[in-house]
Amino acid sequence: MSALWDITQIETRKAWRSRVPLFIAIGFGMIPLATGFLVFIGKNPALSRSLGLISTKANLVGIPADWPAYLGMVAQAVATGGFILFSLVLTWVFGREFADGTAKDLLAVPVSRASIVTGKFLVAAGWFLAFSAIDLLLCLLAGAWVGLPPAPASTFLAGCLRVGGVALLVLPVSLPVAFFAGVGHGYLLAFGAAILLMILGMLAAIAGWGEVFPWSVPALAAEITPGAGVGLAGVMAAILTGAAAVAATLAWWTYADQNR
Repeated sequence: MSALWDITQIETRKAWRSRVPLFIAIGFGMIPLATGFLVFIGKNPALSRSLGLISTKANLVGIPADWPAYLGMVAQAVATGGFILFSLVLTWVFGREFADGTAKDLLAVPVSRASIVTGKFLVAAGWFLAFSAIDLLLCLLAGAWVGLPPAPASTFLAGCLRVGGVALLVLPVSLPVAFFAGVGHGYLLAFGAAILLMILGMLAAIAGWGEVFPWSVPALAAEITPGAGVGLAGVMAAILTGAAAVAATLAWWTYADQNR
């Protein structure tokens, strides 16, 4: 436990001293900015007409200017953008050791590789969940700023739980990116795998398999497709995917020939 705590602190300091968290924070900040902007345009038709093409796209969204629809849009943004942003986090946390040439030095320290991998996962997950919580708060502030009408507390609670649930589903299905960061000894394979998984998730949803395909589950939970939803099978598929990714990453770091 002491070794795991030490690794977690080290990984936290690495993230704190890097510029990467700033860029990731900016990416998360685009979600309340974009959703708030779309609602603002929808509430102001005259301004919408003056903006030309951008206003046309905003009007085509067809989202009512109320809190349930707005928080639903936030959940959809977290399902798609959150996956990419968390994949970037995992790619950096697990791939930087190889990109910086410090992997062999790290593996030579008298700490179990299980502690190293677990510490990295804990820091990456905490990083993503913290940014998601801050992002939700900013979205609520953006919704109030654009003048959405008052709503009962139950509406806010349901919307926030929906956004939080989507974020919790994004977390496990993103974890395979960490495995590819190790196998690829850096960033490129990991990020390429993230893009591929996102595309496969879209295709599976279109083909009607999304309810049990892990990388479709967050988007369906956010109801990107109207009327769609996720049952117990989809949630279990996401959880099992995350567990398998953690096991595979740990096995690779433990048994692979680390000659680079």
